[in-house]
Amino acid sequence: MRLTIPSRLLLLFLTCCTIVFLVQPAKAKDRGTGEPITTCIVRDRPGLTSTQLLRPSTPFSCLTDQRTLGPGNYWIRSSPLRRGGPVNVRSASLWQGTQNLYALYADGAIVRTTIDQRHASRYMQLGALLEVPLPGRNAPLVRLLWQVDDAANLRGIVRDPMLATDAESVRSNLLLGGLYAAFAGLCIALLSYNFALWVALRHRFQLAYCAMVLGLLAYTVSSSGYLAWIYPDIGNNDRIRCNYLLLGLSTVAAFAFARAFFEERVFAGRVGTLVQISCGITFTASLAFFLFGPLQVRLFDRLYSLAFVLQMAMVIPLLWRAWVLRSNYLWVFALAWAMPIMMATVRIVCSLGIIPWNFWLDNSTIVSMTVEALLSSIAIAYRMRLLSNERDEAREREIAARLLADTDPLTGLLNRRAFLNQAIGRTGEQILMIADLDHFKQVNETVGHDGGDEVLRVFARTLCQVVPADALVARIGGEEFAVVLAAGGAFDPEDILAGLRAERMPYDVTITASIGVCVGTLEREQDWKALYGCADRALFEAKSAGRDRARVRVLTNQRTVQIVPPLAVIR
Repeated sequence: MRLTIPSRLLLLFLTCCTIVFLVQPAKAKDRGTGEPITTCIVRDRPGLTSTQLLRPSTPFSCLTDQRTLGPGNYWIRSSPLRRGGPVNVRSASLWQGTQNLYALYADGAIVRTTIDQRHASRYMQLGALLEVPLPGRNAPLVRLLWQVDDAANLRGIVRDPMLATDAESVRSNLLLGGLYAAFAGLCIALLSYNFALWVALRHRFQLAYCAMVLGLLAYTVSSSGYLAWIYPDIGNNDRIRCNYLLLGLSTVAAFAFARAFFEERVFAGRVGTLVQISCGITFTASLAFFLFGPLQVRLFDRLYSLAFVLQMAMVIPLLWRAWVLRSNYLWVFALAWAMPIMMATVRIVCSLGIIPWNFWLDNSTIVSMTVEALLSSIAIAYRMRLLSNERDEAREREIAARLLADTDPLTGLLNRRAFLNQAIGRTGEQILMIADLDHFKQVNETVGHDGGDEVLRVFARTLCQVVPADALVARIGGEEFAVVLAAGGAFDPEDILAGLRAERMPYDVTITASIGVCVGTLEREQDWKALYGCADRALFEAKSAGRDRARVRVLTNQRTVQIVPPLAVIR
């Protein structure tokens, strides 16, 4: 299915935004959040002390990419600084054991701050940033030194350190707080709206969408660092384990939403099986990292990344099959998922060490899933519109089928079954008229069956024009018609005969009819049998008397009595 021009323009816009986002990460992250710090690194070995390493003469490597050094214990030293007054040292929170931060001042004083797993949450700021406040002294700050033990080095050892004033720290929290709050408010609104729709309409894709949004909301609470504010005693590594689990569950829920959103035929066969397998692998990898990550964090992190590679790869055959099968929902799915898929792919490439890590890339999930959540809502609205159209069409087809089932196809009158369903059960005395065309076999022989059919249609039209509007009119046999109406009304069966005589028939043949009338109750099926037998006998009397006339009987206590003249009972 081809994308429309607006859809292509939106995809192009999202792609351009992503490229700009990736090409200029450094400028975006440094603006208004503090002064970046250049660092050098050396692996820890016996005999190294903070006093020794704070000297400029101690050799450090300033060009080595931290991620190439593997896990272990490290010392990281800053370039020379000249900063007076109180200041905050900010850096990304990473998987590690204990971190000691040494601050050297111009007067030779060294201030040490220890951050272990148990107390890391006390230093957590929005964006999952560790912020260590350094008190103001008479002498300016000249150098920083980090001692990091048990660093997993998945994304680095000390990432993006910077110096920030209290005002810059507040500005950063306000900026990120606004971003996270906007996303949380969007999630809550979408959850409330779609859950209410699910309660009313019970479509599976609505519940799957709610599960996906709920997972993303929980992931945002954890990845933003807000979980540390809610639960100050949680270890930072435990918070990261929650990140992995919640992101994996959100991805599985997203594919469950896609499965419920698309037509069933899209996920039929091998594609559906492969998607199920990839979701199972992603769930297992996420749960394994959460449960066993501390035992071998680098191994489980790599398995987790590879599971996401497989999950993203499943999008290709899924979209291809949807395109081949001409899915009605392909274009809205492609629009909603374009940016999340691109950003997830970039994050996987980053986690595998192919491109550099940066703060905004690590938080790109929030932005991309905001776009996805909004566009998925449009997709759901589109799906609801199609379902509404399908429901209306099905209802129209049902009504048409019901009309066909209840209607005689030749004359448009009720057929015998529909006539009996509506006639039996009427309260009060009823008039049943049985009309039969005279010598109809000869009519067919004279003008043919097509002419005979036209005669039946003319007679049916005459009945509808003459009898009262609330009467039931039906064709109950070949040339036999029935009329039921309430007794007591001013109606004369002779009007039917007169109307028939006045009609122009095919080939100008003369057509007459005989009518048998009976008055009685129609509350039960037994009443119908008795009333029909009575009217049939009246019809026989009309034919015996020379045809082209009506005879009336009244049914009393299962016995019939002939009434003359006919209008005595009917009026």
